[in-house]
Amino acid sequence: MNQEVFAALSEALDRGEEVALVTIVAATGSTPQRVGAKMLVFPDGRTVGTIGGGCYENDAFWKAREAIKARRPLNVKYELNDDFAQETGLVCGGQMEVFIEPVEAAPDVYVFGAGHVGYWVAKMAHDVAFRVHVIDDREKFANTERFGEGIDVIVENIPTWIDQHPLPPNAYAVIVTRGHTHDLDTLRALAAQRLRYLGLIGSKAKVRRIFDELLGEGVSDESLKGVHAPIGLDIGAITPQEIAVSIVAELIAAKHGKITEPNVAAVSMRWEGALRK
Repeated sequence: MNQEVFAALSEALDRGEEVALVTIVAATGSTPQRVGAKMLVFPDGRTVGTIGGGCYENDAFWKAREAIKARRPLNVKYELNDDFAQETGLVCGGQMEVFIEPVEAAPDVYVFGAGHVGYWVAKMAHDVAFRVHVIDDREKFANTERFGEGIDVIVENIPTWIDQHPLPPNAYAVIVTRGHTHDLDTLRALAAQRLRYLGLIGSKAKVRRIFDELLGEGVSDESLKGVHAPIGLDIGAITPQEIAVSIVAELIAAKHGKITEPNVAAVSMRWEGALRK
């Protein structure tokens, strides 16, 4: 049975799907399955394998779906007492502990802009196991010789490329182009897409101008609500390398569910701009 689970897990990762692996890690007394039994749970409710059936498996199933959303593992203990026996017909009388682990393929990060900051973001993100794609229209900057093996480099007009290649919903997007106009065009192209993470580089004043311009064009408040801007954790970064550290640190935090909303300063600034309209 576990071979079937492992095969389904491998196929899910190849497709870029997020799943949760439920494993019995401890059992005492009489239990319907042994330690090591596994069940794979998909976000849409599909399952492969079993940890024994009954209402405790159903409970673990729902907790697994929650773990996928939260991207956080958890341990759950079950007492297989008379209540379980009455509901399931399984007279066990044992105790069981399961570990629920959300699993996802290496996440894709799309770095829009191949300048100094984009270069270091791509290199560092690749080093911490993101699958990195760099998009820029300047071949002088966007080339494999400069970025090295393992980083996908695309030379094309950024808004045109985005229009032709919608990003998957679990993608991370980093906007670090060479100037205000290109940042504006890139954010305009990405704003309506639902992404795991979307960040925009720039000072608070620059971010304010870009948001005001997009709001003035009719881009909805809701579309801009999830943008992390100014991008990166506030560590006082100055150099391109330091700025890249702050950005990649924020990507890692978002990956592990430590950050789900943009920073408060950017949010308040955004609504202030909206009110002026």
